[in-house]
Amino acid sequence: MNHPRRRLVIAVRADPVICGHSGEARNLAEVALTRGFDDVRLLTWPIPALQAAGLPLKPLDRLLPYSPGITVERPEPVGDYRVPDGRHQAGLTGRLVELLSEPVPTVCLSMYLAPHTNVVVDAVNAARAAGFAPDVHTVAKAVGSDVTNVIKSCLRDGRFGAATVLFTTFLANDEVVAVSDYTREEIIASAEQVDAHCGTGFAEQCRRRVTVSYPPIDSSAFLDPDPAEVDAALARRGLERDGYILFLSRVARAKGIYDLLIAFGQMRCRSRMKLVVAGTGPALDHVRAMAKEDDRVIFLTDVDDHEKALLMRGCAAYTLPTKPEPDFVETFGIALAEKMLTGGGPIITTTTGGTLEAVGDTAVLVEPGDIAALAATVDRVVLDMSPGERQDLELRARTRAMRFDRAAVFDDLFPPEAPAVEVA
Repeated sequence: MNHPRRRLVIAVRADPVICGHSGEARNLAEVALTRGFDDVRLLTWPIPALQAAGLPLKPLDRLLPYSPGITVERPEPVGDYRVPDGRHQAGLTGRLVELLSEPVPTVCLSMYLAPHTNVVVDAVNAARAAGFAPDVHTVAKAVGSDVTNVIKSCLRDGRFGAATVLFTTFLANDEVVAVSDYTREEIIASAEQVDAHCGTGFAEQCRRRVTVSYPPIDSSAFLDPDPAEVDAALARRGLERDGYILFLSRVARAKGIYDLLIAFGQMRCRSRMKLVVAGTGPALDHVRAMAKEDDRVIFLTDVDDHEKALLMRGCAAYTLPTKPEPDFVETFGIALAEKMLTGGGPIITTTTGGTLEAVGDTAVLVEPGDIAALAATVDRVVLDMSPGERQDLELRARTRAMRFDRAAVFDDLFPPEAPAVEVA
């Protein structure tokens, strides 16, 4: 049997989940094909399981294809209804053991610690215990929800056993990575709380070992969109260039959608602007009900990856007034970086979490939760900002966002293998 020369396996919530980190996995996979990996696999969940979980999903008939050489695997669950939640995880773990049993040098990257890092660690341990001797290097990348949703919920509820398991599993990997400096500091702070309660030594290990790898973005998908395509996309949606304020993100309280909707009602510019809410999420139905009497608010729930850049380019301003909530804090803001690449109207966002790591000094900032300031800031950007100021922000934003290009991020996360040295 002919085996691949080098394999990359990414355990992740992949497409069709609407999640910036599913895009991360796609971008790393595509770059891997150009960096010596001849077998790249995304190990993820069956679509019915994603639908049953209630996750926001992209239109299934408009998912972008992956390049040849990338395989998306969705292992079926193991067992029946008497194993309520472990069946799908067992399917993922078992499939990874099968891949590790082959004599192929493999890198395994897990994104979202719970449960994907458990899958990788369990599979590696099982493969070694079975005598397969896998040639494997593991990388665990902690994303925002790992801290704000999983770790912090353990700490709030006093479930230090669960937090201990999570940190132990995270640190069992060869490399441990955070999606931003903010996330890294939150990991260390959470580890200190666990240490104080349990007498463990997680914080020192995290401080020493956790590095930062920003989200990789396919800059080519956002740079210089065709003006004719932009105009055509807007015409299909009944929109005009510079005639709308854009919110394109998960429709959730933590993204500031309620603040934005209330602020829009107070804006002077609303007489000439529409508010476009593009996306789905847990707050969508409620927000729609709030705006049902306002014909200036448009909801788009079927925007695909290609149209996203076109809508960003055509807007008068892009707003992401994200705010800290108990279950989520913006730890970077992938959509912000994507908007920085497309150009178009200025970005208006907040200082929440890691957003400044994305935008630097290239966005207009408001305090999280300050609705009056949000309304006034959008008015200033749309009505009063000069063309020169807008262009300056646009050019500086694009330059900054290129540091997040997927090739640069990949090469930093997976340095090239050193060439073999012949011994005389």
